[in-house]
Parts: sequence; C-alpha cells; structure tokens
Amino acid sequence: MSKNKSSGCSEMVTHLGVLNKFKRLKNPLEPSLGIVGFLFVAVLFIGSCFYLDYRAVTQRLRNTGQSWLSDGRVPLDEAAAAGRRPGFLDEGGGGCDVFDGNWVWDERYPLYESRGCALMDEGFRCSENGRPDSFYTKWRWQPKMCDLPRFDAKMMLERLHNRRVIFVGDSIGRNQWESLLCMLSSALPDKAAVYEVNGRPITKHTGFLVYKFRDFNCTVEYYRSPFLVVQGRAPAGSPEEVKVTLKLDQIDWTSNQWADADLLVLNTGHWWNYEKTVRGGSYFQVGNEVKMNMTVEDAYQRSLETVLDWISGHVNMSKSQVYFRSYAPVHFRGGDWRSGGTCHLETLPDLGSSPVSSVHLKILTNLLTDRSNQTVKNNPDVLNITAMTARRKDGHSSLYYLGPELGPASVHRQDCSHWCLPGVPDVWNELLYAFFLKHDSAWS
Repeated sequence: MSKNKSSGCSEMVTHLGVLNKFKRLKNPLEPSLGIVGFLFVAVLFIGSCFYLDYRAVTQRLRNTGQSWLSDGRVPLDEAAAAGRRPGFLDEGGGGCDVFDGNWVWDERYPLYESRGCALMDEGFRCSENGRPDSFYTKWRWQPKMCDLPRFDAKMMLERLHNRRVIFVGDSIGRNQWESLLCMLSSALPDKAAVYEVNGRPITKHTGFLVYKFRDFNCTVEYYRSPFLVVQGRAPAGSPEEVKVTLKLDQIDWTSNQWADADLLVLNTGHWWNYEKTVRGGSYFQVGNEVKMNMTVEDAYQRSLETVLDWISGHVNMSKSQVYFRSYAPVHFRGGDWRSGGTCHLETLPDLGSSPVSSVHLKILTNLLTDRSNQTVKNNPDVLNITAMTARRKDGHSSLYYLGPELGPASVHRQDCSHWCLPGVPDVWNELLYAFFLKHDSAWS
C-alpha cells in the first residue's frame, strides 16, 4: 500500500514538473528580459550613430591623421599644405587652376553662424529649421596646386570702400548674395551698421535689395533676373499657347542699375529648362518674331550672346570686375522637386572626382572661347563652380526650409536646389574674394 502511494506521488511530481514547463512554454513569442535589454541597447547604439556630433569625428581625424578624400586615405590638409603649395595671390600661384581641387575637413569652419546673421532668408537657416547635423558646414575647398587666401571680412570691406557689389540672377544667385552679406557683416561689432537703404525686409520678392555698409560707404546689392533677358507680354497675334515671351535680344530692364558696379556677379541657368519656359507658356522671341520651334539650349545661348554684348558695350572694364558664376547642380534623387525627389539623407560630400556634364557650362565656355578667338573685348571671368559643387549633395536645404515654427517639410516636397547657410555658397564667395583681391592688387 505504501509502495503504491509512493509511486503515485512520484508520478504526480513528474506531471507537475511537465505542467510547469508547459506553462513556461505556452507563449513562446513572449520576450524575455534579456531580449528586451538587448533591443534597448541596440536602439541606443543606432541612435547615437545618427546623432553623432562632428567633434567626435574631427577628434578621430586628428588621432589618425587621415581625411576623407577621393582616394580614401589622404593626410589632413593642414599638414599637407605646410609650405608645399604657393598662395594663389603669390607670384608662384598665378597659373593655378583654383577650380581643380578637393573638399577637405576644416575645424575652423564655418565662417559665421546663421543665428548671428540677420541678413538671411528663413529658408536658408537649416540648423535653425531643425537639421540635426552640421557636417555640411565644415568643408573647405582646397585647390591642388595652390592655397586660397583665408577670407578676411574686414580686409574686403576696406577694399570695397566707396564701391558697389552687385549680384544679378536667379534665387541661387540670391543664395550667394546672402552668403556674402553674412560673411562681411561678421566683421562688424555694430550690426546696425549694415541696413537695407529702402527699409525693405530681406524676404523673397520680385524686385531688388540694396544693403549698405555704413562705415565703409559700400553697398552689396541683389537684382532678381532669372533669365538676364526681358520676359514680357507676347506680341499681338501670337499663338494661343504663347502666354509670355523671353526677348532673347533684350537685356533685363534693370541693367542700367548694374552698369557701373565695381564688382558684378551674374548667374543664370536654373530657369533655362522646359518646365520653366515652354511648358508654362513662355516661348522665345527675337525681334518681333516668336520662335515656336527654338530649343531651350539654343535660346539660352542666344540670351548669353545678348548679355556678353551688353557687357562689351556698357561696362567699363578698367573700373569693373565682372564674373559669370556657372551653373550650380541640383541633387534630387528618385524624382525632381515636383515628383518627390530627395536629398535629406545626404550628410557627407562625394569625395571622388567623377566627370560632370553640364549643358549650361558647355554652352557658356564654348561661347566665350569663340569670342576670345574673335578678339572680342570685355569678356567676363568665369567662376566655374559646377564640378566642385556637383560633389556637395549634402549641402542642400532638403527638408529644412520652412522655418522653426513649421518644422521640417514633407519628405515628398524637398529643396535639393538651394543651399544651407553657412555652407557651399560661402566657398563660391571665397573664390570670388581671391579673384577680387588678385585683380584689385594688379590694378593698384
């Protein structure tokens, strides 16, 4: 009897053990504390990668003595440049092609902070509009065969005493103009010493803005002219689809304001496409004739001929420096600005040097070459920023152009044309500064 009881108890214990094991296995998908902990740590690690501060990156660069450049392992430029390249302004730097170079990391950049510059559109204030990284502000352009002069805002203002600087072009030209305003005003302890002469706010509009640097009696001006030639009413009797015409043989009506500039920077290109012209009903006109079958490329070339003829006939090149800034590439991926193209995930430049094809640049350079062969006087110099800017897919406003109150834009409505400030347009102005000093010194 006792033996049976013992056997029954033993069987009961065994069954209870199996039952307990079964209970533990009844929800095999239920996570254990170990798994939850692992996932939590993994999320923290991935998050820290996304919000990595640039100081950590630069510390690593300093420790390894390496930089991210085209071949992957190139010494930091501070060491590479030590005494081995002539300065662009030096006697040995005269033949240097400053547009042939690389982007190098430089901890001394940016040259200013957007929060410290009131002379900037809200749409260019990417960091204030929520952009989490600041890598795009830390890259400097380094020519291969010479060193550019370090930008000195006070020196440039002193050289501009009693002078006029004028930018004419589209909104990318405005981007560059506002960059220069911020670069120059960074030298002023009294921010009220620079002001718009007509009291206009620095917001997007269709006219012009003139900022005066009081203590230097100089102005830095912007005239909006996306095509540089006249866009106006179509001639009477034009086909119904012709809403307006671009008068390719007439310089913009505000050109009388540009002619006596001491430093004139022209740009056009972003509006010279099918979307902004023919599709919207803007056709091309020469004389009284609307050229219904003219291509955008041919129209662009004809407009440039008009601009160059105007420079030759109306600008005193013994007084004025004239520059044509080349086309700045866009970086939409998977579409364009209308169809959901993106660039918001780009945080580093393309540090390779792949060839860049630009129809706008080719037309401009071919035209200038032809005119040089014909000994046409007064051709402008070209700020050829196309190839160097093509590598800066990381520098656009992307989602961060609506202002801090509205926050980032929809992922389907990105701006991959305009540039964050501080950023890429500052480098265009550093090149402009170098050429300005070189020419100014030669004239002096």
